[in-house]
Amino acid sequence: MSKKILANDGIDAQGKALLEKAGFTVITEKVAQENLAAAINEQNYVGLTVRSATKVRKDVIDACPGLKLIGRGGVGMDNIDVDYAKSKGLAVVNTPAASSHSVAELVFAHLFNAVRFLYDSNRQMPANGDTQFDALKKKYAKGIELKGKTIGIVGFGRIGQNVAKIALGCGMKVLAYDPYIVEALLELDIEGAPEKIRIRQATVPLEKLLAESDFITLHVPGGKVITKNEMAKMKDGVILANAARGGVIDEADLIETLNSGKVAHACLDVFENEPTPNKALLSHPKISLTPHIGAATEEAQERIGIELAELIIDRLR
Repeated sequence: MSKKILANDGIDAQGKALLEKAGFTVITEKVAQENLAAAINEQNYVGLTVRSATKVRKDVIDACPGLKLIGRGGVGMDNIDVDYAKSKGLAVVNTPAASSHSVAELVFAHLFNAVRFLYDSNRQMPANGDTQFDALKKKYAKGIELKGKTIGIVGFGRIGQNVAKIALGCGMKVLAYDPYIVEALLELDIEGAPEKIRIRQATVPLEKLLAESDFITLHVPGGKVITKNEMAKMKDGVILANAARGGVIDEADLIETLNSGKVAHACLDVFENEPTPNKALLSHPKISLTPHIGAATEEAQERIGIELAELIIDRLR
């Protein structure tokens, strides 16, 4: 059997080294989506790894009978026809734990950004700071602290629980909604001593979370979870964050509620129409923006590469 792997969206050097040590040839040169199936067949690749950019749909799976494994470097696999691939006998693997802390940190980068207006200040100061300093100082004078506020976490898996850890460190109250999790045991590292903290009310009804949270962050695999119906049940002035999947928060409804003032700010790392997001979102004065970089840290990419390599070696040895 061929031992060639196409890492079409790249792989960390340590993961690549592990695969090569196990006898695999790893190619990281990007193949355009329209040429993907042909390249897999011509080069006799048995494994294909992707992140969010490359799509592995039924047409690619059907066209590549020699493909044995599809690996997703990251959590969500909405760019892969997973069930269909498995029905054809392919192994499908991902790395759900590797990027959890990086995504959680990005959520809080956005939240701090929003409550102190940094996303706007960083645009206005270079342009007007030398002539409108006092006016800008007044404009950004009504920030708020995270301490003492309530954060609602929709989806309380690995990422949601990492968000909760940071929130607790900030002195926030945590509410979480997850139909599959009743209680969570969070392990915190305090001055080098592991401490286990049991979160009571680890999960609450969604209605309670919507009504009582000052901040709401989404960590679910997909679906349209938050629309204007859910937003109407939230506190006035709530701040929403989405670093999960584009469309989890309805974008048209979000713009409407931002304009009305019902939602004070939004923090978005993901978008419905990637890689061409709605310009109305990109230019909105109440949105903090990043281009889908939740897992884009050196540490997370190293963990993803190593975990992905280990899974491939286990499945294809």
